[in-house]
Amino acid sequence: MIKLVTFLTRRPGMSVADFRAYYEANHRIIGEKVLGGYACHYIRRFTDPADGMAREGDPDVVMEIWFPDRAAYDACFANIARPEVIAEIVEDEERLFDRSKLRSYIVTEYESDMPEPA
Repeated sequence: MIKLVTFLTRRPGMSVADFRAYYEANHRIIGEKVLGGYACHYIRRFTDPADGMAREGDPDVVMEIWFPDRAAYDACFANIARPEVIAEIVEDEERLFDRSKLRSYIVTEYESDMPEPA
């Protein structure tokens, strides 16, 4: 499994409510279209800073895309690199994100076995 995690910040002047509504009504659809047939999970985790920990420019959403293997990941990004596909993505991202803050990482997970809470 290949997991890509991307941190995304809304564009300046856009409210949190408008950001989330636009993402789920519009940008998500583009993601489903370009990821379909390649990815097995497309997850958006909208952030709510805990206990006054928010800072200007923090990510508003953590996006996860899971691919079954490296071949699917490579094929997906070869498709996304096509000029007409990347143009559609970038055009919509500019409506939604501060693209200068976009960061993506391939992650490896390690999970601890934890005792049941008391």
